Amino acid sequence: MQTSFEIRKAFLEFFKGKDHTIVESSSLLPQNDPTLLFTNAGMVQFKSVFLGEEKRPYQRAASSQKCMRAGGKHNDLENVGRTARHHTFFEMLGNFSFGDYFKTDAILLAWEFITEVLQLSQDRLWITVFEHDDEAFKIWRDSTGIAPDRIKLMGEKDNFWSMGETGPCGPCSEILIDQGEAFSCGREDCSVGCDCDRYLELWNLVFMQCNRDERGTMTPLPRPSIDTGMGLERVTAVMQNAASNYDTDLFKPLLSFVENISGKVYAQDPGQDTSMKIIADHSRATAFLVADGVLPSNEGRGYVLRRIMRRAARHGKLLTINKPFLHESVRVVAEQLQAVYPEVLHSIDYISKAVLYEEQTFSATLESGLRILEEEIEAVSRRGGDVIPGDVAFKLYDTYGFPMDLTTDIAEEKGLGVDQDGFEKAMHEQRARARQAWKGSGDEAVEEAYKKADQEGIRVMFHGYEKQETSARIQKILRNGESVTSAAAGEEVEIIAADTPFYGESGGQVGDVGTITGEHFSIDVSDTVKPLPELTVHKGTVVKGQVTVGDDAVFCVDLQKRQAIANNHTATHILHAVLRQQLGNHVKQAGSLVAPDRLRFDFTHFEALTKADLQEIENKVNECIRANTPLTIRVLPHKEAINQGATALFGEKYGKDVRVVSVGDYSMELCGGTHTQATGEIGIFKITGESAVAAGVRRIEAVTGSTACGYIQSHAEILEHLSNVLKAEPGDILAKIERLLAAQKADEREIERLKSQLIAKQAGSILDEVKEISGVKVLAARVDEKDPKSLRAYGDQMRGRLGSGIIVFGAKTGEKAQLLCMVTKDISGRFPAGRIIQEIAPLVGGRGGGREDMAQAGGKDPGKIDDALERVPKIIEQLGSNT
Repeated sequence: MQTSFEIRKAFLEFFKGKDHTIVESSSLLPQNDPTLLFTNAGMVQFKSVFLGEEKRPYQRAASSQKCMRAGGKHNDLENVGRTARHHTFFEMLGNFSFGDYFKTDAILLAWEFITEVLQLSQDRLWITVFEHDDEAFKIWRDSTGIAPDRIKLMGEKDNFWSMGETGPCGPCSEILIDQGEAFSCGREDCSVGCDCDRYLELWNLVFMQCNRDERGTMTPLPRPSIDTGMGLERVTAVMQNAASNYDTDLFKPLLSFVENISGKVYAQDPGQDTSMKIIADHSRATAFLVADGVLPSNEGRGYVLRRIMRRAARHGKLLTINKPFLHESVRVVAEQLQAVYPEVLHSIDYISKAVLYEEQTFSATLESGLRILEEEIEAVSRRGGDVIPGDVAFKLYDTYGFPMDLTTDIAEEKGLGVDQDGFEKAMHEQRARARQAWKGSGDEAVEEAYKKADQEGIRVMFHGYEKQETSARIQKILRNGESVTSAAAGEEVEIIAADTPFYGESGGQVGDVGTITGEHFSIDVSDTVKPLPELTVHKGTVVKGQVTVGDDAVFCVDLQKRQAIANNHTATHILHAVLRQQLGNHVKQAGSLVAPDRLRFDFTHFEALTKADLQEIENKVNECIRANTPLTIRVLPHKEAINQGATALFGEKYGKDVRVVSVGDYSMELCGGTHTQATGEIGIFKITGESAVAAGVRRIEAVTGSTACGYIQSHAEILEHLSNVLKAEPGDILAKIERLLAAQKADEREIERLKSQLIAKQAGSILDEVKEISGVKVLAARVDEKDPKSLRAYGDQMRGRLGSGIIVFGAKTGEKAQLLCMVTKDISGRFPAGRIIQEIAPLVGGRGGGREDMAQAGGKDPGKIDDALERVPKIIEQLGSNT
């Protein structure tokens, strides 16, 4: 029996022997593709190559790609655990040709691997072909030896693939395996194309040969390509004679873990089996999503992760697992797949901590939410209904953190549905925000202009590591996204040249500024961007003369700002290393900004840093700066750099060779940014702030060099000013302030005491204004209280003196009116304070409300306070007559 590891390895080695470049799996988060939440197929990382927007140094590739189908168009979440084949996380084995080989080689390579490497019997294999693809049919029939009656023609629904409504598309051909009668649905017409598991699709070969335009017209592609995909989980189940993907070595360790922690035995109870499968699947998805930088949240990808984790937690409850467990199951995943995905094991402490944090958060509300849902299910059943109201589903989501599919799952188990429309209506704003979290944005005209420049073969060589000034010829001028031949003084332009010393914004470092000058023109460059890997664009304004395509120019970077940026970038690397040293290896960069005037560093950590933590971090960074440690910069093969211990940042795309920036023994990172030659150039490092960015993500803001000196000097000036005002030495200021605050509090207490005495003396006279209306005592009066708190305190005292009755006070606070109504509890049911306030608040141009025994209102017209108070007796009479 072949293991999943051996099958994956055999696939990649087979195609490597067929002159394919083996490409590592890309992240589960697609780069530069706003149409996808997650990478859901092997071709996603090659999409720009297929579209002709990017060129790679190879025309044949093969990969084992991490994929996720749990959100968006491709969503298998609801089927997970209930079928033998559906998963959220899975691996896609694939081989690709970018204008190299086409149908014949794609078919023959697949056939050779299936029949000779995996040695699957031809007698069990079937082929499907698009009904109009005669070429593919003939290749299968004439070149593989498979019987013609085992080649089935299928329609567009099953055997035609497209990247979208427009763009590359083409027929596809599938290799299926007959798993035998035991897997059949039992229908007499069960055959290839049936939804049951007997005829299982193993491998899909897509022949990209056409381009479909907006009118639906298809034209042949100049360089037809190949995209294939075979699920590792499926082919492993076949090779291991397993009835289900869950019965393979990919899932057995996880199922054993669930057995141990739950005390249940797998394959004895179908309901329990479903829960165990869901936990096993969701543990894999959780481990890989967090490893790739996703954290639970209420929007976008983070919300999908939260749904997956909370669904697993609920199924743990069904298995009577009454404690957090996912933070342990992700360790099983990391250990099991460490040979293939070592990055998961390297980050497992962080992953486990992030998962436990979410588990603990949800466990606090899970019991309450389940109880409310169970009560609602009983209520609906008693009414003879069959649908849980949408507002209840929303309350479970909003208050108790229940994702909609979790509520739906539980309702379906009881034979009920959920009012989806009602839920969607309540969720509309949140859903809009979730989509915005991953939806693309930007100026399409400008983006198209950049792509066109790239397609024209324009490449920009960056010389900024070794020099800050270069001479180059203007190759392209863009204005408002349009290519122009020239631009005059006052116009905003984007300049592209073959050579530049300007760093284009990337990796968190802002773009350089400076000047571009020629014989007859001058341009102030305000920003530099890098929209494509080999395209640098200078944004600026023509300040003199006229610039024309073909002009020779001198590109000069602002040295002062470049040095300030370098200071902050090197300081960021040191800070990252110190954070890992002080807080633990779970710390990972989650974002950064390197600008000339400041730096910002976001990192994974689950609690606020103490003042002592921040001081120690700041001291450690400054120690490294004072050591004046030289930086070493090397270009190494990517794998060699990682093996040497270099830190690769999540979300960055790296080529075969990478730039490694080392700060002595402190830090070693893959980085394309600009840096100091030695740490001493930074001067000084000063933290200016620490805060939370998201759940499990903290942010440190800091300044260096002259900006740090200015920051320290400004605070010294404030200290000096305080010293003068307080007439105290700087070291005595804190004690002096504490004494003054203590004295102030004592004075405030004395004021309150005197006010209480005054109120007691005034109480007798104001109580003379009490009237009896509808059999109750009513005191409606204007009082002189300056704030709502004092007004409530006065009202409490008068209500106590009144014994039983109603108090309504009006007071002017600044330029606004304040109204207060207090009713003793014995009559608050008959004369609710909230009702009285609602009646009189509009008279002062406001509104208010509250409880039966106390309500308040504010208004913008204090001149109408007396009118409002005069209305009170009539309201009391009306309320009295109704009871």
